[in-house]
Amino acid sequence: MKTNFRQDFPILNDEANPVVYLDSAATTQKPLSVIKSLENYYTSQNANPLRGLYKLSATATSEYEQARHSVAQFINANEDCEIIFTRNTTESLNLIAYTYGMENIQEGDEIVISILEHHSNILPWQMIAKLKKATLKYMYINDEGIISDEEIQTKITPKTKIVSITQVSNVLGVATPLKAIIKKAHEVGAIAIVDGAQGAPHMATDVQDLDCDFYAFSGHKMLAPMGIGVLYGKKSILEQMPPFLRGGEMIETVSEQDATFAPLPEKFEAGTPNVSGAIALKAAIEYINQVGFSYIEQQEEKLMKIAMEELSKLPYITIYGSPDYKKHKGVLSFNIQDIHPHDVSSLVDYHGNIALRAGNHCAHPLLKYLNAQSTNRISFYFYNTKEDVYQFIEQIKKVRSYLGYDV
Repeated sequence: MKTNFRQDFPILNDEANPVVYLDSAATTQKPLSVIKSLENYYTSQNANPLRGLYKLSATATSEYEQARHSVAQFINANEDCEIIFTRNTTESLNLIAYTYGMENIQEGDEIVISILEHHSNILPWQMIAKLKKATLKYMYINDEGIISDEEIQTKITPKTKIVSITQVSNVLGVATPLKAIIKKAHEVGAIAIVDGAQGAPHMATDVQDLDCDFYAFSGHKMLAPMGIGVLYGKKSILEQMPPFLRGGEMIETVSEQDATFAPLPEKFEAGTPNVSGAIALKAAIEYINQVGFSYIEQQEEKLMKIAMEELSKLPYITIYGSPDYKKHKGVLSFNIQDIHPHDVSSLVDYHGNIALRAGNHCAHPLLKYLNAQSTNRISFYFYNTKEDVYQFIEQIKKVRSYLGYDV
Protein backbone atom coordinates (compact mmCIF):
# COMPACT_ATOMS: atom_id res chain seq x y z
CA MET A 1 0.00 0.00 0.00
CA LYS A 2 1.25 3.46 -0.89
CA THR A 3 2.00 5.63 2.16
CA ASN A 4 4.39 8.26 0.78
CA PHE A 5 1.58 10.61 -0.20
CA ARG A 6 3.64 13.65 0.68
CA GLN A 7 5.53 13.42 -2.61
CA ASP A 8 2.30 14.29 -4.44
CA PHE A 9 2.12 17.77 -2.87
CA PRO A 10 4.33 20.39 -4.55
CA ILE A 11 4.35 22.85 -1.64
CA LEU A 12 5.47 20.13 0.76
CA ASN A 13 8.34 19.16 -1.55
CA ASP A 14 9.78 22.60 -2.22
CA GLU A 15 13.44 22.09 -1.26
CA ALA A 16 14.17 25.80 -1.67
CA ASN A 17 11.52 26.69 0.91
CA PRO A 18 10.81 23.67 3.12
CA VAL A 19 7.71 24.27 5.23
CA VAL A 20 6.27 22.39 8.18
CA TYR A 21 2.60 22.89 7.41
CA LEU A 22 0.39 22.50 10.48
CA ASP A 23 -2.69 24.48 9.44
CA SER A 24 -4.81 22.00 7.52
CA ALA A 25 -7.92 22.88 9.54
CA ALA A 26 -7.77 26.27 7.81
CA THR A 27 -7.03 24.86 4.36
CA THR A 28 -5.28 21.77 3.06
CA GLN A 29 -2.47 21.62 0.53
CA LYS A 30 -3.32 20.32 -2.94
CA PRO A 31 -1.96 17.20 -4.67
CA LEU A 32 -0.80 17.28 -8.27
CA SER A 33 -3.82 15.32 -9.46
CA VAL A 34 -6.12 18.09 -8.25
CA ILE A 35 -3.92 20.81 -9.72
CA LYS A 36 -3.76 18.98 -13.05
CA SER A 37 -7.54 18.54 -13.11
CA LEU A 38 -7.86 22.33 -13.12
CA GLU A 39 -5.27 22.66 -15.86
CA ASN A 40 -6.95 19.97 -17.95
CA TYR A 41 -10.35 21.63 -17.68
CA TYR A 42 -9.11 25.05 -18.76
CA THR A 43 -6.92 23.68 -21.55
CA SER A 44 -9.32 21.16 -23.08
CA GLN A 45 -12.85 21.38 -21.61
CA ASN A 46 -13.59 25.03 -20.84
CA ALA A 47 -17.12 26.06 -21.82
CA ASN A 48 -20.26 27.28 -20.10
CA PRO A 49 -22.21 24.19 -19.07
CA LEU A 50 -25.95 23.58 -19.44
CA ARG A 51 -26.42 26.41 -21.97
CA GLY A 52 -24.63 25.21 -25.08
CA LEU A 53 -25.56 22.46 -27.53
CA TYR A 54 -22.05 22.15 -28.98
CA LYS A 55 -19.63 19.39 -27.95
CA LEU A 56 -17.41 21.48 -25.69
CA SER A 57 -20.35 22.70 -23.64
CA ALA A 58 -21.78 19.18 -23.48
CA THR A 59 -18.43 17.93 -22.17
CA ALA A 60 -18.32 20.64 -19.49
CA THR A 61 -21.88 19.76 -18.48
CA SER A 62 -21.05 16.07 -18.29
CA GLU A 63 -17.92 16.68 -16.17
CA TYR A 64 -19.84 18.98 -13.84
CA GLU A 65 -22.59 16.44 -13.27
CA GLN A 66 -20.07 13.63 -12.82
CA ALA A 67 -18.54 15.73 -10.04
CA ARG A 68 -21.97 16.01 -8.41
CA HIS A 69 -22.36 12.23 -8.61
CA SER A 70 -18.93 11.77 -7.03
CA VAL A 71 -19.89 14.01 -4.10
CA ALA A 72 -23.19 12.18 -3.65
CA GLN A 73 -21.35 8.87 -3.43
CA PHE A 74 -18.74 10.35 -1.07
CA ILE A 75 -21.33 11.19 1.59
CA ASN A 76 -23.89 8.54 0.51
CA ALA A 77 -26.65 10.90 -0.54
CA ASN A 78 -29.75 9.14 -1.81
CA GLU A 79 -29.83 11.09 -5.12
CA ASP A 80 -27.44 13.32 -7.04
CA CYS A 81 -30.02 16.13 -7.04
CA GLU A 82 -29.61 16.42 -3.27
CA ILE A 83 -26.13 17.87 -3.84
CA ILE A 84 -26.01 21.65 -4.29
CA PHE A 85 -22.70 23.25 -5.25
CA THR A 86 -21.90 26.45 -3.34
CA ARG A 87 -18.75 28.48 -2.67
CA ASN A 88 -18.06 27.05 0.80
CA THR A 89 -19.61 25.89 4.08
CA THR A 90 -20.44 29.47 5.04
CA GLU A 91 -22.55 29.98 1.93
CA SER A 92 -24.21 26.61 2.40
CA LEU A 93 -25.31 27.47 5.94
CA ASN A 94 -26.49 30.92 4.88
CA LEU A 95 -28.49 29.34 2.08
CA ILE A 96 -30.41 27.28 4.64
CA ALA A 97 -30.94 30.29 6.91
CA TYR A 98 -32.18 32.61 4.17
CA THR A 99 -34.51 30.03 2.66
CA TYR A 100 -35.68 27.41 5.15
CA GLY A 101 -35.08 29.64 8.17
CA MET A 102 -36.89 32.68 6.81
CA GLU A 103 -39.84 30.56 5.69
CA ASN A 104 -40.26 28.36 8.75
CA ILE A 105 -39.11 30.13 11.91
CA GLN A 106 -41.83 32.04 13.77
CA GLU A 107 -41.92 34.23 16.85
CA GLY A 108 -41.30 32.18 19.99
CA ASP A 109 -39.56 29.32 18.17
CA GLU A 110 -36.14 28.09 19.29
CA ILE A 111 -32.97 27.49 17.31
CA VAL A 112 -30.36 25.33 19.04
CA ILE A 113 -26.63 25.33 18.31
CA SER A 114 -23.57 24.62 20.49
CA ILE A 115 -20.84 26.70 22.04
CA LEU A 116 -18.38 24.82 19.80
CA GLU A 117 -19.62 26.47 16.62
CA HIS A 118 -17.60 28.39 14.06
CA HIS A 119 -18.98 31.88 13.39
CA SER A 120 -20.40 30.55 10.11
CA ASN A 121 -22.80 28.42 12.14
CA ILE A 122 -23.62 31.20 14.62
CA LEU A 123 -24.17 34.41 12.68
CA PRO A 124 -26.90 33.15 10.29
CA TRP A 125 -28.93 31.88 13.25
CA GLN A 126 -28.41 35.08 15.22
CA MET A 127 -29.84 36.92 12.22
CA ILE A 128 -32.87 34.64 11.89
CA ALA A 129 -33.55 34.73 15.64
CA LYS A 130 -33.51 38.54 15.67
CA LEU A 131 -35.61 38.96 12.53
CA LYS A 132 -38.19 36.39 13.57
CA LYS A 133 -38.16 37.11 17.33
CA ALA A 134 -37.08 33.55 18.00
CA THR A 135 -34.68 32.32 20.72
CA LEU A 136 -31.14 31.16 19.98
CA LYS A 137 -30.02 28.56 22.53
CA TYR A 138 -26.61 26.98 23.12
CA MET A 139 -25.62 23.51 24.21
CA TYR A 140 -22.52 23.75 26.39
CA ILE A 141 -19.60 21.39 26.90
CA ASN A 142 -17.81 19.71 29.79
CA ASP A 143 -14.10 20.08 30.59
CA GLU A 144 -13.17 17.71 27.77
CA GLY A 145 -15.25 19.55 25.20
CA ILE A 146 -18.05 16.98 25.14
CA ILE A 147 -21.74 17.84 24.81
CA SER A 148 -23.47 15.70 27.40
CA ASP A 149 -26.70 13.80 26.90
CA GLU A 150 -28.24 16.00 29.58
CA GLU A 151 -27.50 19.10 27.49
CA ILE A 152 -29.07 17.48 24.45
CA GLN A 153 -32.20 16.43 26.31
CA THR A 154 -32.75 19.73 28.13
CA LYS A 155 -31.83 22.24 25.40
CA ILE A 156 -33.75 20.64 22.51
CA THR A 157 -37.44 21.07 23.35
CA PRO A 158 -40.83 21.00 21.59
CA LYS A 159 -40.23 24.69 20.80
CA THR A 160 -37.09 23.84 18.85
CA LYS A 161 -37.44 24.09 15.07
CA ILE A 162 -33.79 24.03 13.94
CA VAL A 163 -30.75 22.32 15.43
CA SER A 164 -27.46 23.20 13.72
CA ILE A 165 -24.32 21.51 14.99
CA THR A 166 -20.69 21.08 14.01
CA GLN A 167 -19.44 17.59 13.27
CA VAL A 168 -15.96 18.36 14.63
CA SER A 169 -14.82 21.47 16.52
CA ASN A 170 -12.24 23.51 14.65
CA VAL A 171 -10.72 24.59 18.00
CA LEU A 172 -10.80 21.48 20.20
CA GLY A 173 -10.99 18.78 17.53
CA VAL A 174 -13.75 17.03 19.46
CA ALA A 175 -16.40 15.12 17.51
CA THR A 176 -19.95 15.89 18.58
CA PRO A 177 -22.55 13.16 19.35
CA LEU A 178 -24.34 13.76 16.07
CA LYS A 179 -26.66 10.76 16.10
CA ALA A 180 -28.01 11.54 19.56
CA ILE A 181 -28.51 15.22 18.66
CA ILE A 182 -30.20 14.44 15.33
CA LYS A 183 -32.44 11.82 16.95
CA LYS A 184 -33.58 14.28 19.62
CA ALA A 185 -34.15 17.02 17.03
CA HIS A 186 -36.41 14.76 15.00
CA GLU A 187 -38.29 13.61 18.10
CA VAL A 188 -39.44 17.19 18.71
CA GLY A 189 -40.14 17.88 15.02
CA ALA A 190 -37.04 19.99 14.33
CA ILE A 191 -34.67 19.73 11.38
CA ALA A 192 -31.01 18.85 11.95
CA ILE A 193 -28.18 20.64 10.14
CA VAL A 194 -24.55 19.49 10.28
CA ASP A 195 -21.54 21.71 9.66
CA GLY A 196 -19.18 19.12 8.21
CA ALA A 197 -16.28 21.46 7.34
CA GLN A 198 -13.93 19.76 9.82
CA GLY A 199 -15.55 16.34 9.58
CA ALA A 200 -15.79 15.51 5.88
CA PRO A 201 -12.01 15.60 5.26
CA HIS A 202 -11.13 13.38 8.22
CA MET A 203 -13.79 10.71 8.64
CA ALA A 204 -16.22 8.72 6.53
CA THR A 205 -19.63 10.40 6.55
CA ASP A 206 -22.91 8.74 5.63
CA VAL A 207 -25.72 11.31 5.58
CA GLN A 208 -28.38 8.62 5.30
CA ASP A 209 -27.05 6.80 8.33
CA LEU A 210 -26.82 10.07 10.28
CA ASP A 211 -30.32 10.99 9.06
CA CYS A 212 -29.36 14.68 9.04
CA ASP A 213 -31.57 16.98 7.00
CA PHE A 214 -28.67 19.11 5.75
CA TYR A 215 -24.92 18.61 5.62
CA ALA A 216 -22.46 21.34 4.55
CA PHE A 217 -18.73 21.21 3.79
CA SER A 218 -15.94 23.00 1.90
CA GLY A 219 -13.68 21.64 -0.80
CA HIS A 220 -10.58 23.58 0.21
CA LYS A 221 -10.37 21.77 3.56
CA MET A 222 -10.18 18.42 1.74
CA LEU A 223 -7.56 18.93 -0.99
CA ALA A 224 -9.79 20.79 -3.48
CA PRO A 225 -9.45 24.47 -4.50
CA MET A 226 -10.94 27.39 -2.63
CA GLY A 227 -14.32 28.57 -3.87
CA ILE A 228 -16.15 25.23 -4.13
CA GLY A 229 -18.46 23.99 -1.40
CA VAL A 230 -21.32 21.56 -0.97
CA LEU A 231 -24.74 21.59 0.59
CA TYR A 232 -26.53 18.27 0.90
CA GLY A 233 -30.22 18.44 1.68
CA LYS A 234 -32.98 15.87 1.78
CA LYS A 235 -34.88 16.11 -1.48
CA SER A 236 -38.27 16.43 0.18
CA ILE A 237 -37.09 19.50 2.12
CA LEU A 238 -35.15 21.14 -0.72
CA GLU A 239 -38.17 20.91 -3.01
CA GLN A 240 -40.25 22.93 -0.55
CA MET A 241 -37.64 25.68 -0.09
CA PRO A 242 -37.60 28.90 -2.13
CA PRO A 243 -34.49 29.74 -4.18
CA PHE A 244 -31.58 31.45 -2.46
CA LEU A 245 -30.24 33.45 -5.42
CA ARG A 246 -32.11 34.26 -8.62
CA GLY A 247 -30.88 34.62 -12.17
CA GLY A 248 -29.49 32.42 -14.91
CA GLU A 249 -29.65 28.62 -14.83
CA MET A 250 -32.12 28.36 -11.92
CA ILE A 251 -35.22 29.25 -13.94
CA GLU A 252 -37.71 27.22 -15.91
CA THR A 253 -39.64 30.09 -17.51
CA VAL A 254 -39.55 33.89 -17.15
CA SER A 255 -42.20 36.40 -18.14
CA GLU A 256 -42.15 40.16 -17.64
CA GLN A 257 -43.75 39.88 -14.22
CA ASP A 258 -43.18 36.33 -13.03
CA ALA A 259 -40.99 33.25 -13.19
CA THR A 260 -41.03 29.54 -12.48
CA PHE A 261 -37.98 27.75 -11.22
CA ALA A 262 -35.98 24.78 -12.43
CA PRO A 263 -36.07 21.49 -10.51
CA LEU A 264 -33.31 20.39 -8.15
CA PRO A 265 -30.42 20.96 -8.08
CA GLU A 266 -30.47 23.84 -10.59
CA LYS A 267 -32.99 25.78 -8.48
CA PHE A 268 -30.20 26.58 -6.00
CA GLU A 269 -27.35 27.14 -8.48
CA ALA A 270 -28.01 30.55 -10.04
CA GLY A 271 -25.49 31.91 -12.52
CA THR A 272 -22.48 30.30 -14.17
CA PRO A 273 -21.21 27.64 -11.74
CA ASN A 274 -17.67 26.92 -10.62
CA VAL A 275 -17.24 24.01 -13.02
CA SER A 276 -13.48 23.73 -12.62
CA GLY A 277 -13.84 23.75 -8.83
CA ALA A 278 -16.42 20.96 -8.93
CA ILE A 279 -14.21 18.88 -11.23
CA ALA A 280 -11.22 19.45 -8.95
CA LEU A 281 -13.36 18.46 -5.95
CA LYS A 282 -14.08 15.19 -7.75
CA ALA A 283 -10.31 14.69 -8.18
CA ALA A 284 -9.81 15.46 -4.50
CA ILE A 285 -12.43 12.89 -3.50
CA GLU A 286 -10.76 10.30 -5.72
CA TYR A 287 -7.44 11.04 -4.01
CA ILE A 288 -8.96 10.79 -0.52
CA ASN A 289 -10.58 7.50 -1.46
CA GLN A 290 -7.17 6.27 -2.61
CA VAL A 291 -5.65 7.22 0.74
CA GLY A 292 -8.58 5.82 2.72
CA PHE A 293 -10.15 7.18 5.90
CA SER A 294 -8.68 4.35 7.92
CA TYR A 295 -5.17 5.53 7.07
CA ILE A 296 -6.11 9.19 7.53
CA GLU A 297 -7.44 8.62 11.05
CA GLN A 298 -4.54 6.36 12.05
CA GLN A 299 -1.95 8.86 10.84
CA GLU A 300 -3.62 11.79 12.57
CA GLU A 301 -3.91 9.85 15.83
CA LYS A 302 -0.26 8.83 15.67
CA LEU A 303 0.88 12.42 15.18
CA MET A 304 -1.49 13.79 17.82
CA LYS A 305 -0.20 11.26 20.36
CA ILE A 306 3.37 12.47 19.87
CA ALA A 307 2.39 16.15 19.96
CA MET A 308 0.35 15.88 23.14
CA GLU A 309 2.90 13.72 24.92
CA GLU A 310 5.72 16.13 24.11
CA LEU A 311 3.76 19.32 24.88
CA SER A 312 2.57 17.84 28.18
CA LYS A 313 6.20 17.60 29.33
CA LEU A 314 6.51 21.40 29.17
CA PRO A 315 5.25 23.07 32.39
CA TYR A 316 4.42 26.36 30.67
CA ILE A 317 2.00 24.80 28.16
CA THR A 318 -1.80 24.77 28.54
CA ILE A 319 -3.64 22.29 26.31
CA TYR A 320 -7.35 22.87 25.66
CA GLY A 321 -9.89 20.07 25.49
CA SER A 322 -9.56 16.40 26.26
CA PRO A 323 -6.30 14.86 27.54
CA ASP A 324 -7.09 11.91 25.27
CA TYR A 325 -5.26 12.36 21.96
CA LYS A 326 -7.86 10.20 20.19
CA LYS A 327 -10.52 12.86 20.82
CA HIS A 328 -8.70 15.67 19.02
CA LYS A 329 -9.34 14.56 15.40
CA GLY A 330 -6.19 16.17 14.05
CA VAL A 331 -6.73 19.51 15.86
CA LEU A 332 -4.94 20.75 18.99
CA SER A 333 -5.18 24.18 20.63
CA PHE A 334 -2.70 25.30 23.26
CA ASN A 335 -1.09 28.35 24.85
CA ILE A 336 2.38 29.16 26.15
CA GLN A 337 2.59 31.00 29.45
CA ASP A 338 3.42 34.72 29.08
CA ILE A 339 3.54 34.56 25.24
CA HIS A 340 0.74 35.81 23.02
CA PRO A 341 -0.25 33.29 20.31
CA HIS A 342 0.49 35.82 17.58
CA ASP A 343 4.09 36.04 18.82
CA VAL A 344 4.33 32.26 18.97
CA SER A 345 3.15 31.92 15.39
CA SER A 346 5.53 34.61 14.13
CA LEU A 347 8.54 33.20 16.00
CA VAL A 348 8.16 29.57 14.92
CA ASP A 349 7.55 30.73 11.35
CA TYR A 350 10.63 32.97 11.35
CA HIS A 351 12.99 30.50 13.02
CA GLY A 352 11.63 27.18 11.75
CA ASN A 353 9.34 27.90 8.78
CA ILE A 354 6.52 26.27 10.74
CA ALA A 355 2.98 27.23 9.75
CA LEU A 356 0.53 27.13 12.63
CA ARG A 357 -2.61 29.13 13.42
CA ALA A 358 -2.94 31.79 16.10
CA GLY A 359 -6.03 33.74 17.09
CA ASN A 360 -9.66 33.07 17.96
CA HIS A 361 -10.24 30.68 15.03
CA CYS A 362 -13.60 32.29 14.14
CA ALA A 363 -15.01 30.96 17.40
CA HIS A 364 -15.25 33.93 19.79
CA PRO A 365 -17.98 32.43 22.01
CA LEU A 366 -16.03 29.21 22.51
CA LEU A 367 -12.77 31.03 23.31
CA LYS A 368 -14.61 33.19 25.85
CA TYR A 369 -16.16 30.02 27.36
CA LEU A 370 -12.65 28.55 27.64
CA ASN A 371 -11.45 31.79 29.28
CA ALA A 372 -8.92 32.33 26.51
CA GLN A 373 -8.74 35.41 24.29
CA SER A 374 -6.88 33.43 21.64
CA THR A 375 -4.90 30.23 21.25
CA ASN A 376 -2.27 28.58 19.13
CA ARG A 377 -3.63 25.77 16.96
CA ILE A 378 -1.92 22.99 15.10
CA SER A 379 -3.88 20.77 12.75
CA PHE A 380 -2.68 17.67 10.96
CA TYR A 381 -3.60 15.85 7.80
CA PHE A 382 -2.38 12.54 6.45
CA TYR A 383 0.56 14.18 4.62
CA ASN A 384 2.15 15.30 7.88
CA THR A 385 4.99 13.27 9.36
CA LYS A 386 6.59 12.55 12.72
CA GLU A 387 9.46 14.78 11.60
CA ASP A 388 6.98 17.66 11.24
CA VAL A 389 5.84 17.17 14.82
CA TYR A 390 9.34 16.96 16.28
CA GLN A 391 10.45 20.08 14.40
CA PHE A 392 7.41 21.87 15.78
CA ILE A 393 8.18 20.71 19.33
CA GLU A 394 11.80 21.86 19.08
CA GLN A 395 10.69 25.34 18.07
CA ILE A 396 8.06 25.49 20.82
CA LYS A 397 10.76 24.69 23.37
CA LYS A 398 12.71 27.74 22.18
CA VAL A 399 9.89 30.29 21.99
CA ARG A 400 10.22 31.57 25.56
CA SER A 401 13.99 31.94 25.26
CA TYR A 402 13.56 33.95 22.04
CA LEU A 403 11.76 36.56 24.13
CA GLY A 404 14.11 36.41 27.11
CA TYR A 405 12.01 34.26 29.45
CA ASP A 406 13.42 31.42 31.51
CA VAL A 407 12.64 28.10 29.87
